[in-house]
Amino acid sequence: MLVGLIISSTGTTMVWPFLTIYASEKLSMPMAAVTSLMSFNSLAGLTASILAGSLVDRFGRKSVMAVGLFGAALAYFGYIHAHLYWHFVALMIASGLFSPLYRLGSDAILADILSPTDRIQGYSIFRMGRNIGVALGPIIGGIVLSSNYSLGFRGAALALVLYGLITLFFLRETLLRTPGTKSENLREQIRVYRQALSNKPFAHLTGAFTLMEICAALMWVLLAVYVKQNFGVAESSYSWIPTTNALMVVFLQVFITRALKPFRDTQVMPFGALFYVAAMLIVGVSSQFWGFWLAMVVMTFGELITAPTATAFVANLAPQDQRGRYLGLFGLTWHVAMAIGPFTAGILTDNYGIRSPWFAGAVVGALAVAAYALLDRRMSRSHSD
Repeated sequence: MLVGLIISSTGTTMVWPFLTIYASEKLSMPMAAVTSLMSFNSLAGLTASILAGSLVDRFGRKSVMAVGLFGAALAYFGYIHAHLYWHFVALMIASGLFSPLYRLGSDAILADILSPTDRIQGYSIFRMGRNIGVALGPIIGGIVLSSNYSLGFRGAALALVLYGLITLFFLRETLLRTPGTKSENLREQIRVYRQALSNKPFAHLTGAFTLMEICAALMWVLLAVYVKQNFGVAESSYSWIPTTNALMVVFLQVFITRALKPFRDTQVMPFGALFYVAAMLIVGVSSQFWGFWLAMVVMTFGELITAPTATAFVANLAPQDQRGRYLGLFGLTWHVAMAIGPFTAGILTDNYGIRSPWFAGAVVGALAVAAYALLDRRMSRSHSD
């Protein structure tokens, strides 16, 4: 699975950071229309993420993974022939529906084959493998896509097909069906989600993290087309910006996590969110490549500080028998942020100027800082009581 993950993440990140550029050049439509495509992708991903838990428990991890991989490969291949807005909408929805299937399937397999004491290490290795792909993919994509987008889409589809073949021929099914055991259906899963959202600290954290993720969505979706259209930064140069993020995660995550260990989770998170505010402001005032690169470096420090801390907070907060569902619901914050952030940024660009989304993002990031600070106060009071 790790080999397949590195191959597939390398292939998909060859083109994913540049999709808004490709769609913008193909469609010649206002920015709000281009960025709305990501909203369709995120809403489909949100739906699939909710359903995927029931699917992998009912039909097995391996089969659901294979369907997700081959389906996503078809979607990437379809971009070669997309020329109209509805073509892109259909492909974005398909990609959003299939991608969570193989991601959740692989997560479930890891949980099945590793003991509880080994799971943290296993997921950490997976995170590192994914970021190896993210480090390699944009560099390759920046070189290839500057002259031939079709070749990049074929490469992404081939990488997903290779992972699908690895899944079919080298993985075994790890779901053990005990006679008489009833799988959790969708209604029961939604009931657990409702119970999780009634947990006030969890709901508070989820809201704050979603605000912060809106800033991240602007960086990952809007920045590529923003710097090319307005400042002439080509794909080959821009590719170093997402690659820098991935390399920082690979080489710095362990050290930063250890350095922050003496501090409370809720004390660390508002500090990390401040980096997102700074990143938005840096993009808003920059006009050269190095300014945009610096913004990604700054935001990545915020990610390294806040993302694992927030995940650990959720895991510690959740009841033991519902920990997976809490983490699954927490993972939906990215889809919500992707549905809101880029589309709103497109509207702001069309009506208030090219820099307006970044200053609006700084305001959203500041709201995240305030929300984290209030959570820290609430948790401090509950501990003192």
